[in-house]
Order: sequence, then C-alpha cells, then structure tokens
Amino acid sequence: MPINETLSQYSNWLYTTTVAIYVLALMLTLVEQGFGAKGRQAAERSKQRARELVGAGGPVTTEVPAQPEAPREVGRPERLGRMGAALLVLGALLQLSAIVLRGLATHRAPWGNMYEYGMGVTFITVVTWLVVVRKFPVRHLTPFLLLPVVILMFINGTMLYTVAAPVQPALQSYWLVIHVSAAIIGSGVFLVPGVASVLYLFRSAHDRNPAKFARFAPKLPAADVLDRIAYRTTIFAFPVFTFGVLCGAVWAEAAWGRFWGWDPKETVAFIAWVVYAAYLHSRATAGWRGTRAAVINIVGFAATIFNLFFVNLVTAGLHSYAGVS
Repeated sequence: MPINETLSQYSNWLYTTTVAIYVLALMLTLVEQGFGAKGRQAAERSKQRARELVGAGGPVTTEVPAQPEAPREVGRPERLGRMGAALLVLGALLQLSAIVLRGLATHRAPWGNMYEYGMGVTFITVVTWLVVVRKFPVRHLTPFLLLPVVILMFINGTMLYTVAAPVQPALQSYWLVIHVSAAIIGSGVFLVPGVASVLYLFRSAHDRNPAKFARFAPKLPAADVLDRIAYRTTIFAFPVFTFGVLCGAVWAEAAWGRFWGWDPKETVAFIAWVVYAAYLHSRATAGWRGTRAAVINIVGFAATIFNLFFVNLVTAGLHSYAGVS
C-alpha cells in the first residue's frame, strides 16, 4: 500500500512538538530541583529532630488526639515542578500519537528503522518515569531523566531521521512486532535504572564524605530510595528484554537458518543481558548491594546504548537496518 504522506507529516509535527514540550518541562523541573531543595531539606531536618527527640526520651503529647496535618503552603518552585510534570504527561500523549500516526502512514508496526525505534524507546522511558514518580517522591529528579531523553530525541529527529517507507523484505514478518517491541520496552525502561544508579553513586559518595558533594548530593533522595528505584525497574525490564532476545533467536532461525550467529548486535545484546543478570544476582546478594551493584547496572546501560548507536551505525552485520544513509 502507498505511504500516506499526510499522516507521516502530522507524525513529524507531533514529534517536533513533543521535543519542545519536553524541553519546557525540563526547564520547569530544573527550577524545582534547584530552588525547591531548601523546603525538602528543612522538612527532612524537622522530621529528623522529631525522631531524635522521641529517641532521647523527649516529651510526647498524648492528651489530645492527633489532628490531621494542615496542608503546607506550596511554594513557587513546587508549583512549577507540578506544571513540568503535567507537561511531561502531555508530551507523552503527543509522542504516542506521533508513533501511532507513523504506523498508520506506513501500514505497519512503527519500528522498522532507527528513527522509529528511538521514538519508541524514549516514549517508554518517559512512561516508566511517570510511573516511578507516582510510586516514589522523586519528581524533583525529573531533569536528570529528561535531559538524556531530550538529547536522544534531538539526535533521533535530526541525524537518524528516516522518511516513512515500507520496511525491507527481511523485516516483513510478524516477528517484527514481537521481537522489536520487546527490545523497545526493555531498552526504554533500562534508561531509568541507569540514571538512578548514577545518582546513587553521587548520593552514596556524599554520605561517605559530605564535604565533597555538599552542593549537589544533598538535593538527591536517600541512597536506599535510588537503589530501590534502580532495582525494581530493572526487575521489570530484564524479563521483557530476555523475551526479546529469545524471540530474536527464533526469528533468526526462521530467517537465516540458525538461532545464533555472533552477529555484532546479537553479541552486544548478549553481553548486556549477562551484565543485567549479574546486576540482579549481585543486588540480591547481601555482599554486593550498594555501590558495586550500581556500577554493574551502569555498565549494562552503557552496553545498551553502545548497541543502539555504535553497532547500528558503525558496524556491518545482519542487523544493519538503521535506515540511515
């Protein structure tokens, strides 16, 4: 069927609009991150003093039943942070619309080249972060997640952009939907624990030597919160990524007559899988919690990024379907 150029153009416009909205959300959440920290630190110090007072045998009022805590005044930085979060939701909806329109324009699953793959990965990353923000009070960390997303989307929309077109004959299979969608979900979610692990290293370094990162690390959540975020998101992404690797092997056998051929992309994907498996194992072992586990997670994320860009764009192999000339 012919390509619907109108829908393709609408998709491109929505993609560009999404990038602009993410940039605006990044600036608003940067204000919350930079100027809303004093309120968070003051509240934390107040809670800590209350715990120390009770622990030291201080007076505790029991005559009057505890009343519901009055809602605290919301400062301007927090209001801007909420606006940034709302824009992030709006951007995700527009990005989803861009992906759907790209699929309708090409009459296929919209992940047949690197541009479309990048659209899917960054969308999954943003959705994952929105879920994390609902589970943990870490909305002020949004800039650390949005910055790599915006960079990836800019690179994707400029250097990796591919016009809407049918996929190569080798990709015209139902396995494109199964295998690549699993890879997109796994890779998109893996960005979140990668960022969380990097922040964990800064926070844990500050906890060991407060003077070294006195201006930056105190704005981060406690190290155990970042550790839980990294662990739980990796737990979700790893089986999805594993399923994608297995489906890729089945597709390879159907297309090329072998399950595994040490193609560059297959090899690096296997290395990333081993690293993430080692992370989950080390994280579940008491002696490998903390810094060493975070380093392993970062290595796995680096392998994923290396596989996405270097392997697709530089090396030649059976997976060279980047669509970039």
